[in-house]
Amino acid sequence: MAFTESKMLPLNTAAPDFNLPDTVSGKMLTLHDIAGSAATVIIFGCNHCPYVIHVNPEIVRLANDYLSKGVGFVVISANDVEKYPVDAPEKMKELAQTVGYPFPYLFDETQEVARAYDAACTPDFYVFDKDLRLAYRGRLDDSRPNSGTPLTGRDLRAALDAVLAGDEPIAKQYPSAGCNIKWKH
Repeated sequence: MAFTESKMLPLNTAAPDFNLPDTVSGKMLTLHDIAGSAATVIIFGCNHCPYVIHVNPEIVRLANDYLSKGVGFVVISANDVEKYPVDAPEKMKELAQTVGYPFPYLFDETQEVARAYDAACTPDFYVFDKDLRLAYRGRLDDSRPNSGTPLTGRDLRAALDAVLAGDEPIAKQYPSAGCNIKWKH
């Protein structure tokens, strides 16, 4: 589990479309199926990464705070499940139900979607505006596993508040960091 930072996709990039299976509902979902009317948060995650496990409670709180404001949420796992079977779709469904994800948890088996988003780590956070243009990419907040710093979601919440207010994206955006995506070779 190599410590990896996000690559910081250029702001104003159009959100790449996708059509991926939701491990919870069993339905195929596209970007437009999960997009919110005001903003969309796309998170690359997985089941086993300690960084994702650490932020899961705040991701759920944050989604519950913003879903009613027209913000769509999704977590996408692109890890190689042959090498990391704990990240397989049936295990993803179990995790989503256990932690209470109020949004879809999609499986990117081909890893094409993760590559299209230039995702590098789990968790990797992207906020798109109502026109599906990238307004924020970076960290949830400055809390890390065993850091003693409480989870607040401060950075992601500030980005969402700016997008919802129609303001320019926050200028200082820090990369997310966590485990590297487990690429197939």
